[in-house]
Amino acid sequence: MPHEELHRLSRKFEIFQKGRSENQLEAAHVFRREHVSAFEAALYNPFICLILQGRKEIHIGQRSVSLSPGDAFLVSHDLPVTAKILEASQEVPYRALVFSLDLAILRSLYEQVGDAVREETSASALSATRADPAYMLPMARYLALMDATLDAQVLGPMIAKEIHFRLLMSPIGGMLRNLLSVDSHASRIARAILRIKSKFREQLIVTELAEIAGMSQSSFHEHFKSVTGTTPLQYQKDLRLIAARELLMGGGHSVSSVGFEVGYESPTHFSRDYSRKFGFPPKTHLFGTA
Repeated sequence: MPHEELHRLSRKFEIFQKGRSENQLEAAHVFRREHVSAFEAALYNPFICLILQGRKEIHIGQRSVSLSPGDAFLVSHDLPVTAKILEASQEVPYRALVFSLDLAILRSLYEQVGDAVREETSASALSATRADPAYMLPMARYLALMDATLDAQVLGPMIAKEIHFRLLMSPIGGMLRNLLSVDSHASRIARAILRIKSKFREQLIVTELAEIAGMSQSSFHEHFKSVTGTTPLQYQKDLRLIAARELLMGGGHSVSSVGFEVGYESPTHFSRDYSRKFGFPPKTHLFGTA
């Protein structure tokens, strides 16, 4: 069965990726946790994730997604989320196989598949379903190259392209299909997201973002929320708070300096937003209890 084979290969690949400074199979990564967790904020980049063991819950905007072994979820845009591991232990750790997506590879398929797809208005930037053997099998073949350097160099890129194609044509590939056209709503919102990411510390000017997306302000707000599950302002705030958490957990920073570093003008405002996001104030990190 594809799931069992991927699980076997992922355990081997987990050891492989720890022992190599260079990895020809750079698109793949095994994520493992031995303990359940509270909700943690993260920025998901485009990828496909297969749950191999354990359970996880993800919140994006007002939407909640629960995942169990044999499930897969696909992320098409850079998305701030909160997620927690629901089931994991030292004996049976949470384990997931992540395969990063490359928009350039997707768009390289446009000439071959462009006429076969249409924009899907109901598609989501985070789609979850039972994993499909159509993309699980090439993912297993991709991992199987770990012990053959030359094969990985020659065949790895070809198998990676096949994985992109299988995902593009799969039931959860609706938003990827939308991204094929550089003039689609999905692609326009992706350009605006790129701008927010690069300037998240600065004041958000929605008129500029709408102009980058080539939309009216009202249309931009509608499509941005449709794709990301949130508003541009909340998206920026999530990026700031995720960056702040990383700085605080790294140590050596005061709460006020971190707030200013990520773009807040008021330490009080920063502390309030941080507490709402994570459930405890940022000063908690200074005492090592979070």
